[in-house]
Amino acid sequence: MADETDVSDPLGWTRDHTPLLRSYQREYGETTPLEGYSIGVATHMEAKSGVFVETLAEAGAEVLFTGSEPHSTKGEVVEYLDEQDGIESYVEAGMSEEAWVDAQHALLEEEPDFILDDGAELIARVHADHPEIAQTIVGGGEQTTAGITRLEAMEDQDVLEFPVYSVNDTPMKHFFDNVHGTAESSLTNALMTTNTMLSGKTVVVAGYGYCGRGIARKARGMGAKTVVTEVDPRKALEAHMDGHRIASMDEATPEGDYFITSTGNREVLRREHFEQMQDGAILANAGHFDVEIAIPHLEDLAENESTPTEGVTRYHLPDGRQLDLLADGRLVNLTGPYSKGHPAEVMDMTFAMMVMAADDMLTEDRDLAPGVYAIPDRVDRTVADRKLETLDCSIDDLTENQEEYYDDWEHPDSHF
Repeated sequence: MADETDVSDPLGWTRDHTPLLRSYQREYGETTPLEGYSIGVATHMEAKSGVFVETLAEAGAEVLFTGSEPHSTKGEVVEYLDEQDGIESYVEAGMSEEAWVDAQHALLEEEPDFILDDGAELIARVHADHPEIAQTIVGGGEQTTAGITRLEAMEDQDVLEFPVYSVNDTPMKHFFDNVHGTAESSLTNALMTTNTMLSGKTVVVAGYGYCGRGIARKARGMGAKTVVTEVDPRKALEAHMDGHRIASMDEATPEGDYFITSTGNREVLRREHFEQMQDGAILANAGHFDVEIAIPHLEDLAENESTPTEGVTRYHLPDGRQLDLLADGRLVNLTGPYSKGHPAEVMDMTFAMMVMAADDMLTEDRDLAPGVYAIPDRVDRTVADRKLETLDCSIDDLTENQEEYYDDWEHPDSHF
C-alpha cells in the first residue's frame, strides 16, 4: 500500500475519504482471510474502485479486474494497480467495445473462484460464453439494480450456476449509494458539463426506485420543479406523497428542461418524446446501461449533430429545435468529461459490503445452492457499526428490559 503522503499516488486522496475500507485493509492485512482465492472484479475503474481492489488484495486474494463499462476507466488508476503485487488488470482507458469484451473473456478464462460484479457483466458472460467455468465458481456479489434484475432473470430461468449475494439490495448499499451517491454525482456532473442551474427549471425524473427518488429529492432541494414518471403505481404514489408531480412521459415531455432517466430499462425516452420536447431540453442517463435514451431515434430525427461543449452532443431537428444529450447517453456521473462517479464517502460503504460479501461467502457459507441471496443481516450491521466508528458516532444499546420487551409477545407488564 502506498504512503498516504505520496501526491503522485492516484488513490491517495480517495483513501483519505474511505476510512471504512482502510480499516478493513489494516485488519485483513494481518488476517488475510481471502488468501488462496482468486477474485474477478468488474466495476467502473476509477479511484474508489482502486481502493476497493487493493482492499481485496490486502485480504490475501489474487485480484483480476476489468471495467463494467468501457468508457469510465481512469488510466492512471489502472497503471497504478498493475504495479501492485497480487493484482492484474484486464482493462485500459480508451479501449474499444470489442477490446473491452475480449478483456472480459480473458479474465474469465483465468477461472476466478469468486466474482464481484457491476451490472452482472462477468456473471452473465461466464454463463453465456464459458459455462464450463461457471460450474467451478464458488459464488459472487452484485452491486447494481441492473445487475440484480439480470441475475433474477437467470434464477427464474434456472440457469444460474452459483450463489450470488445481492449487495445492491442490502441497507448499507441502497439507502446510501443509490439514494445519495447516484443523485449527487449525477446532478453534479450534469451541471458541471452544461454550466446551467436547476433552480426554477422543470426536471423530469424517469423512475422512482432508490436512485430516482434521490435524484428527484435533491433536484427539488436545489430549487427545481420536479416531475416523476413511473410504471409502478406504488412507486408513483410514493413520489406523489414525497411532493413530486406525477405524470406520464407523454405529459411531461413538452415542459421538461432536464430529463434524467434511472429505470434500468430501455427506450424510456424515445421518438414520440423527442418530437414533443421543447427547444434546448437536456437529456441525461443515470442508469447502468446506455439504452434508456433511444439514441438511434434521436439520430433518425436529427438533420445534423454538433458538439457545443465537451460532453454534450446537440441534435438539430428539422423544425429548428435543439436537444442536448450528455455523455453519449451513458452514465452521466461516470462517463462525462468531469465525471468522478459517486462521492468517496458513500462508495466506502458499498465497496466494504462487496468485500464482506466475498469474505462471508468464501469463509462462512460455502454450502449455498445456486441462487440470488440477501446478504446476512449480521454482516450488514457489522459494516454499519464500523462505519459509525470511523465517523466517531455513538448509538444506544438496548437495556435488558427493552430486549425482554421485544421478545415477549404478550407484554404483561407493558408500562413498567
